[in-house]
Amino acid sequence: MTEDQIIGLLTSNIIFILAAVLIVVVILKGIKIVPQSEKYVVERFGRLHSVLGPGINFIVPFLDVARHKISILERQLPNATQDAITKDNVLVQIDTSVFYRILEPEKTVYRIRDVDGAIATTVAGIVRAEIGKMDLDEVQSNRAQLISRIQEAVETAVDDWGIQVTRAEILDVNLDQATRDAMLQQLNAERARRAQVTEAEGQKRSVELQADAELYAAEQTAKARRIQAEAEAYATGVVAKAIQDNGIEAAQYQVALKQVEALNALGNGTGSQTIVVPANALEAFGDAFKMLKGRK
Repeated sequence: MTEDQIIGLLTSNIIFILAAVLIVVVILKGIKIVPQSEKYVVERFGRLHSVLGPGINFIVPFLDVARHKISILERQLPNATQDAITKDNVLVQIDTSVFYRILEPEKTVYRIRDVDGAIATTVAGIVRAEIGKMDLDEVQSNRAQLISRIQEAVETAVDDWGIQVTRAEILDVNLDQATRDAMLQQLNAERARRAQVTEAEGQKRSVELQADAELYAAEQTAKARRIQAEAEAYATGVVAKAIQDNGIEAAQYQVALKQVEALNALGNGTGSQTIVVPANALEAFGDAFKMLKGRK
């Protein structure tokens, strides 16, 4: 081969290699692989052209440039503390924490420069405004409602920035020392009041139980007396019926029976006592023995 042929062959090879390299570069420039956790903002001649989502994307090489690579993962702002005054003029310190994620990176890139700073300032203003609408007791007891209202207000404020506020938390509500001392005194007074109420209720209950016991005892005594009266009435009724059925003889029989029982009781004595019995009583005892003998 002549020298000119060798030079021509080398030149053609160089041109081929350069063309191959150019093709590879064009291919690499035209293909963009976006990670799952990111989105790319593409500009063409310095203007917004498109937003590339996760996966393989194709752009025009040398014309389109992936200018901004935005993470779409959820982010947490640094915990912030801001002063606020409640409706009843109590100074409180609110510790807040905000979580957000970027949904539309083209808005975030071209409408706001410092995203974290802007959200933190917005949250601080909204927290002060919402705290100013509530008394201290409401702030302490309705924290969930307060968090919900703050989150809704923040979402509305940052909507034009392509941001979604996923969570807004109130970590703590701190009070100045004077307010704490006043609340402690109030708490102690409330505890003392509750103790007095409990003691009074205990005494009242004791009196009620004592009255119930006395009432129960009276009812039982009255019941016993009623039963005894009914028994006596029943016995009287039996005697009356016997008199009605058998006439005076039955009555005399009962009297004679009692007389004999009394005589037996006298006979069972110790014998040391002296008993004087009227004459007519002896006749009555004799009649009683005759009646009993006749009844048997």
